[in-house]
Amino acid sequence: MTHPWTITAVGDVTADPKRISALFPAAGRGVGRDPVDPERDPLGLVLGTADDAARASLVQAFIAAADDEAAAAGLAELYRYGDDAERRGVLCGLNAEAQATDANAGLPLAEPIVASGRELVADALRTNDPRLVAAALGAFAAAHLDQHGWRHGMLKALFMGIPLEAVAGIDERVDDELARMAAALIAERRAAGRDISADMTRLATIQTIPGA
Repeated sequence: MTHPWTITAVGDVTADPKRISALFPAAGRGVGRDPVDPERDPLGLVLGTADDAARASLVQAFIAAADDEAAAAGLAELYRYGDDAERRGVLCGLNAEAQATDANAGLPLAEPIVASGRELVADALRTNDPRLVAAALGAFAAAHLDQHGWRHGMLKALFMGIPLEAVAGIDERVDDELARMAAALIAERRAAGRDISADMTRLATIQTIPGA
């Protein structure tokens, strides 16, 4: 069930897209910051947090209400000047838009928004915040990030212990090169006497379909 604060805020952004600059930082106070499923996902890496969901809805309303160039610039500004939770919210919104496009076979995201989103994802993947990296490997990256960047994002997720269930599009994007990289990581960790996770083994041994 959508929180009343989110419903009101989405209506405000739909009526006046510029309102997002004031409402976006307020989402945590408006709906809370708890994980969506604290028992299954206590850190919010897989399912996110209440404010992630609220900010994702605001991003979707903003994209629908603003023209493409303004939406791209606005999302970049929200990310650039936001704290880690707000940056994650921008990425969650892009993921929600990518999921909606895929599910409804609707019009793809406009190129200015895709180009801006790629830059934001690349920036997030350079951070050491597990929740930000997990959000960066969602549906938007699965649909729009280049294969080289996606592979290295996946490798970083393994290093950081981010569960693969937090990552979108693995079955479609995994390839032999990523399996090789995962196998090399396993060999490195084994030589150093470090633990090897089930996710590392899964990626290292995954079977890809020739020509897929």
